[in-house]
Amino acid sequence: MSETGKRVARAAVLLMITVVISRFLGYGREVALYSIFGINYVTDAYRAAFSVPDFLYMMLVGGALSSAFIPVFSSCIATRQEQEGWKSASIVFNYVLIALILLVIIAYFYTLPLVKLLAPGLPPGYIALTVDLTRIMFLQTAFMVLNGFAMGILNSCNNFAAPAIGSLVYNLVIIGVGIALENRFGIAAFAYGVVIGSALNFIVQIPALRGVGLKYHFSFDHRDKGFRQIMILMVPVLAGLGVIQLNLFVTRNLASGMGAGAISSLDLAQKLMNLPIGIFAVSIAIAIFPTLTVLVARGELDMFKRSTSLGLRAIFLVSIPASFGLAALGLPMIRLLFEHGEYTAAMAETTYRVLIFYLVGLFAYSAIQVLNRSFYALKDTLIPVIASAITIAANIYLSIQLSAMIGAKGLALAYSLAGIVNLLILILVLRKKVGRIGGGAIVKGFAISTGASCVMFLVVRLIVDYLLEILSFMEEINLFISVSVGVTAGVMVYALLVYLFKLEETELVWGMIKRKIRPA
Repeated sequence: MSETGKRVARAAVLLMITVVISRFLGYGREVALYSIFGINYVTDAYRAAFSVPDFLYMMLVGGALSSAFIPVFSSCIATRQEQEGWKSASIVFNYVLIALILLVIIAYFYTLPLVKLLAPGLPPGYIALTVDLTRIMFLQTAFMVLNGFAMGILNSCNNFAAPAIGSLVYNLVIIGVGIALENRFGIAAFAYGVVIGSALNFIVQIPALRGVGLKYHFSFDHRDKGFRQIMILMVPVLAGLGVIQLNLFVTRNLASGMGAGAISSLDLAQKLMNLPIGIFAVSIAIAIFPTLTVLVARGELDMFKRSTSLGLRAIFLVSIPASFGLAALGLPMIRLLFEHGEYTAAMAETTYRVLIFYLVGLFAYSAIQVLNRSFYALKDTLIPVIASAITIAANIYLSIQLSAMIGAKGLALAYSLAGIVNLLILILVLRKKVGRIGGGAIVKGFAISTGASCVMFLVVRLIVDYLLEILSFMEEINLFISVSVGVTAGVMVYALLVYLFKLEETELVWGMIKRKIRPA
């Protein structure tokens, strides 16, 4: 394996460990929520309450950091211009903070019409509940902005541990506060947990920020070179994010009229689909992003293309079997995790049916994590925005058409098809922009992963169905044994099949699993 691959593997394995723990804690949070309240208009209101605060965060920080801030800041570090980088970062932060304060004040006074616009299908009493929860959530937006900047700075400095640990704290606090205060505040207890968790998430990262030499400048110098560069890169991204958020709003708008629990079922199914994306795809993409940025800054385009190709192949190697595995184990897994308290077997079945349609696009959304960052490393934010605009427009059209035919499942299928279109656009444009990126190897790896995953799916389904039929313990024990044996068998069958082909990406992924964490 090349030195670049080893460096990416060392960073990715650390991320994967913490992300796996964080994801399981996140699902613990969902288990607590749905066990207490079930899937109904109460949880629909809770999910809808995230819409406006999440929109503010994504527009102000989420998109800016992933597309504009990190490439510019990383370039300053790579070219030993740290002082200029810190000044530019401070200026961006100061302007974002002012914008945040103004937008939150405006949104607070217009929360009711915003909620009615986003979720008009909710009954009046639950619209009022959504308004109350949204106003609580506004407090978390401020801390999420701080978290976003902290993560961007630390990732640029190849420090991935502190942000990952912060996410662990975030989920733990939500679970603890939600359960402890539920009797007193109802569903609002989980909203308060979100606020407290996001605050502690940032506090955990403060020592690491000091460790990388954080230097804050109280400056609003709009003529600063780095600030202007970030703003130029941000403009098309903001437009793209606006389109993406419009798609989310349309989905929630349509789902709110599909009856109690539709928003919650879609949200839970998408979280399950995002589990392998968060564990594998995001870990690989975040770990490889600083490397891609540095390679571009140094003019090493061949290594940039090779790293992008290897990242895509590694993501296909794990995301494709993940989608087939979730399809095979989805229903018993959902029942095992969530069928407690107010969450019923019928709710599990509904969530699983939606999940199947989300899984169609899992590989595409996983690969997009790397491809977007490849364009961002090239300081090209326009292409991902154009690709998003095209695919999201198609997604909105498909959502309207398919939801009328098959309900919530249509919304999930539209989302998946849009992701595949987005992936194809990005690959074709990147190839035209930088030349060949190893398309033959990518297609070969994709085909091998798909074939091995089909075999794995059949084996897992046969094993799980057989075990559920013959086991006679308590229902939870039967489900636990079946899912555990199914996962183990699936991993073994798939690993054996792909190992026979001696793929380069297999070496990378295996290195991420077995390598001890060492300084890069």
